[in-house]
Parts: sequence; C-alpha cells; structure tokens
Amino acid sequence: MKKIQIGTKHVGDGEPTFFIAEIGINHNGSVDIAKELIDVAADAGCDAVKFQKRTIDVVYTKEELDKPRESPWGTTNRQQKEGLEFGRAEYKEIDKYCTKKNMMWFASSWDIQSIDFFDEFDVPCYKIPSALLTHDNILQHTRTKNKPVILSTGMSTMDQIHHAVDILGEDKLVILHCTSSYPSSPQELNLNMIPTLKDLFSCPIGYSGHETGIFSSAAAAVKGACMIERHITLDRAMYGSDQAASLGPPGLTRLVRDIHLIPTIMGDGIKRVYDTEVPIMEKLRRKN
Repeated sequence: MKKIQIGTKHVGDGEPTFFIAEIGINHNGSVDIAKELIDVAADAGCDAVKFQKRTIDVVYTKEELDKPRESPWGTTNRQQKEGLEFGRAEYKEIDKYCTKKNMMWFASSWDIQSIDFFDEFDVPCYKIPSALLTHDNILQHTRTKNKPVILSTGMSTMDQIHHAVDILGEDKLVILHCTSSYPSSPQELNLNMIPTLKDLFSCPIGYSGHETGIFSSAAAAVKGACMIERHITLDRAMYGSDQAASLGPPGLTRLVRDIHLIPTIMGDGIKRVYDTEVPIMEKLRRKN
C-alpha cells in the first residue's frame, strides 16, 4: 500500500494512525469557539483539525436560502448559513492560531471558489466531502492543486467510488469509509468495508465516523484504518446539526489515547512467556 505525506506526517500502513478532529461548523460562527476546539484537539494529541467552507450563493439556491429557519442569527436559511460561515479574516486568525499550536488545519470545500479560497493558506491537503463524491468538476479541480486529497465515501455506491478514484487517481489519495447519517447507528457502520477498500485500492484507507461514542472508531483502526476523522464539540447540547454526532473533550482524549495504544496492544503475533508471567507460572502451573 502506498504511503503519502500530509504536512510533516506520513499516512499508510506501518505509520501511526492520523487523527483528524473535524471542527466543521461546530464553532457556530465564533472564532473564539474555534480556538477552544483547536485547543481540545491539540491537548488530545490530534494530528489536524478540519473546517468546512461554502460559497453560500453557489452551494444553495435562492429558494433554499429564502426558506424559513429559526436560528441564533435570524429566521431564514440564508441568515443561518451566513452566520456559520467564516471568511478570510477569520481563517487568517485560525491559521495564525494553529501555527502557534503546531496544529495542521484544512477544510472540506463545497464549491470551486471555496477550493481556490485556501490557495493563500497553503493547506497541507484538500478534503472532498461525501456529498461531492459524484461532482466530477469538483474532483477534477481539487486534483489540479497537486496536493494530497482525502475522499469521504458516504451515500455512495462502489461504482460511484470507482468513478471518483478514476478521476482523482490513487497517487496522493486517502479514501475514507463513511456512513453519512448523523448520528449513525451501529447497524450502519459496516466496518468490514475498510479491509474491502484496502483490497480494492492501493492508496491508504481510513474512516470518517458519525456515530456516538468511541468504540467503533477504535475498532475501525483495528480493522486497518490508517486515518480516523471524527467531529468534535465543546458540548453536544450546543446549537447545530453536527453536535449530536460529535465527541466532547473527554471522549476525544480517550479515543486518541486508545488508538495510539493499538499497535502496542496488537503486538507481533509471536507467542512468548513474558517475564511478568514467570512468578505467576511458578505459583500456579500444575503438571501431570
């Protein structure tokens, strides 16, 4: 399996699991909340944080934006979407803060203008969300940046995944198994897709989880996911559609800790008697 470099780190078999803390829009339009979430990710030992970027009038129709929607920013969809969206000034502040925290950052971009928006920030990679896996122009434009691409595969058939990979190529690509329900039920996670994807493709395979709890994501790492992405929050009761499928600080810390322990726990598969077992053996072992 190919290994790829994202920033200063490598992703692939034999490398430590690369952990992405998905801030997304859980900052609720506040740079201060975004900074708190960056702190949470850094304290937990995450490798990167990820945001989301949309050009509102490109991604959504006027009819959709004019629909009524109660939110902290007003009574329409447009007011809610604009309230959640960061611009250049906010991302400059985020970039500066992440540099201070020695934390990589990047974003899922939902339109071509948003992809180009990050040129000035020299992000280490680009993320294609599941919703855009079938958007050929987005795939092609993202690949022109000549940087690593992370592709989520929720809501997608195998034919659609193969088509997207044909466009992107497997060089500098990470494919994430994903189920796009928020939160996902255990019956929908299908973690055996991780080894299936590893058999089909030569690029690194990871997992983007939208379930509650931490066990399933740790199990994904055991199944061979070399990259794990989970939404994070300060409080799951906060406003926002992604909060319920997010990890709070204690859960994130436990998950990253447990995933980092997996190589040690798995061992080398060679049976041996450990020194710590010898006194127990001498005390308890019975012979015929």
